[in-house]
Amino acid sequence: MAADSDPESEVFEITDFTTASEWERFVSRVEEVLNDWKLIGNSAGRSTLGKGIYTSGTWGEKSQEINFADFKFHITHYFLKQESEKDDGQDVLEEDSFPLAMQDLLCMNNDFPPRAHCLVRWYGIREFVVISPGTNCEAIISESKCNLLLSSISISLANSGCQVPMFVQIQQKWRRMYAGECQGPGVRTDFEMVHLRKVPSQYNHLSGLLDIFKSKIGSTLSPLPPVIIAIRFTYILQDWQQHSWPQQPPDFDTLLGGEVGAVEFGKLPFGACEEPISELHLATTWPHLTEGIVVDNDVYSDLDPLQAPHWSVRVRTAENPQCLLGDFLTEFFKLCCRKESTEEILGRGLAEEEGKENSDISSALSKLTEPAATVPISRLSVSSMVHSARKHIRRRRHIDDSPLNTDILNSVLLYLFPDAAVEKSSENSKKKPAQSNSNACGKAEQDKKSDNLYLQLKSAPSDSLTYRLALCICLVNYSYGGLRAVAHLWQEFVLELRYRWENNYLIYGLAGGPPDLRCCLLHQKLQMLNCCIERKRARDEARKVLEGSKESERKSSSHQSPRPAQESSTSTKEAYPGKSWDSWSDSEDEFFECLSDQGDTEVPHTEGNEGGSKNKAEGRLHPYNNMTLLNSTEPLYVPVTQEPAPMTEDLLEEQSEVLAKLGSSAEGTHLRARMQSACLLSDMESFKAANPGCFLEDFVRWYSPRDYVVEEVVDEMDNKVVKGELSARMKIPGNMWVEAWETARVTPARRQKRLFDDTKEAEKVLHYLAVQKPADLTGSLLPCILHAGILKLKEEELKEDIPSVKKTIQQATSQASKLLHPPNHDYKKLEDFINQLMAIETVITRARSLKAKFALCEGEKEDDREELEKFVSSLLEEPEVVVNGAGQGPAGSIIRRLFVNAQKLADFNSDEAALLEEDTVRDRKPTGGSNKTSDFPPPAGREILLRTCVPRPAPYSKALPQRLFCVLMREEFRLAGAFSSDTSFF
Repeated sequence: MAADSDPESEVFEITDFTTASEWERFVSRVEEVLNDWKLIGNSAGRSTLGKGIYTSGTWGEKSQEINFADFKFHITHYFLKQESEKDDGQDVLEEDSFPLAMQDLLCMNNDFPPRAHCLVRWYGIREFVVISPGTNCEAIISESKCNLLLSSISISLANSGCQVPMFVQIQQKWRRMYAGECQGPGVRTDFEMVHLRKVPSQYNHLSGLLDIFKSKIGSTLSPLPPVIIAIRFTYILQDWQQHSWPQQPPDFDTLLGGEVGAVEFGKLPFGACEEPISELHLATTWPHLTEGIVVDNDVYSDLDPLQAPHWSVRVRTAENPQCLLGDFLTEFFKLCCRKESTEEILGRGLAEEEGKENSDISSALSKLTEPAATVPISRLSVSSMVHSARKHIRRRRHIDDSPLNTDILNSVLLYLFPDAAVEKSSENSKKKPAQSNSNACGKAEQDKKSDNLYLQLKSAPSDSLTYRLALCICLVNYSYGGLRAVAHLWQEFVLELRYRWENNYLIYGLAGGPPDLRCCLLHQKLQMLNCCIERKRARDEARKVLEGSKESERKSSSHQSPRPAQESSTSTKEAYPGKSWDSWSDSEDEFFECLSDQGDTEVPHTEGNEGGSKNKAEGRLHPYNNMTLLNSTEPLYVPVTQEPAPMTEDLLEEQSEVLAKLGSSAEGTHLRARMQSACLLSDMESFKAANPGCFLEDFVRWYSPRDYVVEEVVDEMDNKVVKGELSARMKIPGNMWVEAWETARVTPARRQKRLFDDTKEAEKVLHYLAVQKPADLTGSLLPCILHAGILKLKEEELKEDIPSVKKTIQQATSQASKLLHPPNHDYKKLEDFINQLMAIETVITRARSLKAKFALCEGEKEDDREELEKFVSSLLEEPEVVVNGAGQGPAGSIIRRLFVNAQKLADFNSDEAALLEEDTVRDRKPTGGSNKTSDFPPPAGREILLRTCVPRPAPYSKALPQRLFCVLMREEFRLAGAFSSDTSFF
């Protein structure tokens, strides 16, 4: 009782052995994953894999995360994706058949795959599961932990019936050490591995490795079944000194010399500045040998690479080699991200002086528009101010301090404006630029027919000024001064444009007509400026013709009138043929050809004096379809009208915004209609001037025939009469056409207010160009430079004929079209796109390098050329290429010569050694002598695969596959063994 009353006797501990431990939970979780992935059951019976399927096939991968207590593991399933297998009943699964992995151990179709998981290369299996430590978890180094994991997977495989081999990654990850197991009905395969830094001397040859293999098998059978051997030796070639430079040496005697890969203006460089192929790996393989056929020990070896029946080659490319086109595009793209203005780049003093000169120009413009100008016109002209500014700039800049060398600058400007080289006499200076421009327009038409790439990229034609400007800025930025040189060139370019505007010289290299909205905005601006120059020239030419006719009338007239003033003004204008008085006016009241002595003499004709004579009609072009006016017998004439104002896309967008802001009210709608009917009003006034006495119906018959309805009616005399009237929409009260007709004056086109004020628009364009920052400029020219880059890649690919590159360029062009059409570019995506172009350039340079190395020598058979071209093309596309004929084929002979040359350079310690090697270098056929081994260096890597099928562990056990894969390198020795044993009869 005392014991029962003792409180300590009631305290006892109960251990619940039914509760799962962390280890058991881990095993259970592994089994769940295997179940989820449907890896349960017999895997035997599937067809044997074809040759090379491990490289050409597609590998799949599944992964999940599992925990052992608080330690994270990744369990990953690797498998070869195969076509869906049909169960025709022919693959009957036997209960005691080997697992699929054991069959793969003996399969010889996929030895030494060039691109596969390391376990696939070492064991030849098509499906396996790997358990590896998590990303930030420590490696499994201790032996007890390794054994714990191995026992875990062994139990999981046994419980689940999974026949897929499972591995555990142990030791540090860089060592690629794995241990694993595969279980089948009554059989088991253990996967073991040895990894050392140095190769033990007794195992540095085939005979020593055979001893290891046999001792590990431990079979007591006598004699042992033959061991099947596969051997591969890999030789590495790194020395390309016997080949020419990838780029031509610089020519220091030329203007653009001193630069590697220097090109003339208008071209982009191409190619690598270093060897794009870093190494060539030659694998000589003996795929099927048996023990006793070949001898390889520490004294003698039969393994001569020239006698190997199978050669294969792979190339190792240089990582991101420096390529000129990619460098040019990258440096140009970097300018788009700069924020500095021209003022900050070239200095504030210069910018302030330019501002002063600009104020002089504006004062000159204001004084020119005043009727009483006391200062001579020659001293107030814009061109004189520009020349003065130019002199100030050149005076301030010393030659040494100029961002861009004067010779380079002159060469660039001459390339951009080749018509400037023509001697500008009084007549030729006007005609020759126009002729050059027409030639450029003709080239542009040809360009449109042959190459519409610029339309896809919203760039500019490849022979246009904009395109050439982009190339020059790219070259100047990379080779001749960077950002400051670009700012200097742009400043000189804008000054040249202003000079051409002031002196009526058309801009070379721009197609005629209104701005092409399919091109980039900068190209549209230049086209707009050219339109202004064309209009101004046409107006000045018309003025000269008019003044010439009036002068002839004065001379023939007998009576005198106040003509001397006219003559003096005319002579003044003729003294300055490049200037026109009305070209300086920015007033909205400016009229075409409205001379000072005519402005008040001609009174506008209205419908009140419709009975005017035919002599008062002005601005007639030609009769219109034999029609007559409705109320007279006078023919209906097509009038000379003003051309509509050309617009760039930013002006169109601005106009659309203004019209949209007017709203949908009645007043806003009416005002919008009036703004949009300026061209209609001008045409009405021209029509009235060409057809005195006309009515709105006459105008509608010409301008909008659908709005004049014609029908047959019966009059009082029962005669059919054709009668016409305006359409219903024209009769709506408040119709804009009726209002415009009533307000339209009788004014020919040459006296109307200009729909397109070329002076104002030209100054707006020049101002837009002058205030552009280098970043804005390069952003505008980016489509052009990418256009040039794609064209360059196409040109170089055409020489090499690489189908995969051609397809990649087409895909890149389609992608660029999507990136460049939006007004606001996504610079991150554009940077990625430039990297794609660089990758394409790298592939082409690699192809060019390989073709140079595998080119035929003089006197070789032309029949071999096609085979070599195919061989080089395969090297670029495939991870490893078989050499037809091994060392005896055309490619094999060249490879041998490359190794011989490299060996000669390596062993070139004396002239005697070089002379002794000369005959061997020139001899391309193996002679069978003992000196053949000197053609190749010692192998960088040796791989030896041993396999057999023997009963294990007892002589009466099943005959099971055994495999040992050996890797011998300078600083690595690896043995990967798969040893099977019978678990039923042991």
